[in-house]
Amino acid sequence: MEMNLIQNQIYKNNVLIREAKKDRHVPDDFYSTTNQQTFIFLKNKWVEVKHQRMDALIVINEFGPFCKKLRDIKKGDKIVCRSSGMRTINQNYNSNDAGFSFMNNRVSSEKRNDMLIHNLALQLVNENKKLTIVAGPVVVHTGGDYYLSELIRNNHVASILSGNALAVHDIEKNLFGTSLGVCSKTGIATENGYRNHMRAINQVNGYGSIMDIVKAGKLKSGIMYECVENNVPFVLAGSLRDDGPLPDTITDMIEAQEEYAKLLSDADIVLIMGSMLHGIATGNMLPDNVQMICVDINSAVVDKLSDRGSSQATGIVTDVGLFLNLLVKELKLLKQV
Repeated sequence: MEMNLIQNQIYKNNVLIREAKKDRHVPDDFYSTTNQQTFIFLKNKWVEVKHQRMDALIVINEFGPFCKKLRDIKKGDKIVCRSSGMRTINQNYNSNDAGFSFMNNRVSSEKRNDMLIHNLALQLVNENKKLTIVAGPVVVHTGGDYYLSELIRNNHVASILSGNALAVHDIEKNLFGTSLGVCSKTGIATENGYRNHMRAINQVNGYGSIMDIVKAGKLKSGIMYECVENNVPFVLAGSLRDDGPLPDTITDMIEAQEEYAKLLSDADIVLIMGSMLHGIATGNMLPDNVQMICVDINSAVVDKLSDRGSSQATGIVTDVGLFLNLLVKELKLLKQV
């Protein structure tokens, strides 16, 4: 169903609106949003809801309806209640679906990854789209950091959303040549290497921040180095198990969510690699018309993203380092044409 069809529908009942009686509390019959494009029948016409995301409420102000988290509700906010006068559009619905077919799942370890990677590379080169990277430390452990750094240098990355660990192990690798104490060249655990990630945190603390250690010339390569040098914004969200954490890591979860949401607001393509936690959190903040690709060696991780409501996610079941290697190679081939 397209927007103009919604606008032309004959409808008589405006949405039910109630006021919030106190901060962070609304009437029990509030409408809980999905990630699908939503319209409400307001003042006898269909109006699109702005800032669409799942698990939010619809609030109406002088500019119209928009999504707002429960924690942000203020006394007096006008809240849309019940589901009368609501319409949603599934923007992933394919009217050209051929019906029954094999290999039709968005997640399959048997699909040709090279075709998916080629199509992604085409969007980056021909359509000038950029990647919002959501990644875990496995990017570093699998050797994918070299290729992600190249993507940043070549202006294919809009921002990086991650946790403390990605930055820690990236900095460890580029200061001490190890990732979790394992030599990046030989793959063999080094003597006393287990302490290198703590040494990396200590080094950054000594300079003050990731930007400071880069500007001082101490950190000269890696993902975080390229972010600083190429003005690519990043958000590191803290967790219960973080070592350190780094001074750049945001330990206030609400603040971290807000910073994630800011960088996701104009995302072209969201590429999730090796982080179920940050991947699902990101999916919860996006409308269903934003392209998502989830790369993980474990198909269950990719499945879970879809199970949590992000039905638009395409899964690539493979090693993260290999995926990044192939993507960089494909980009080079396309640029030679």
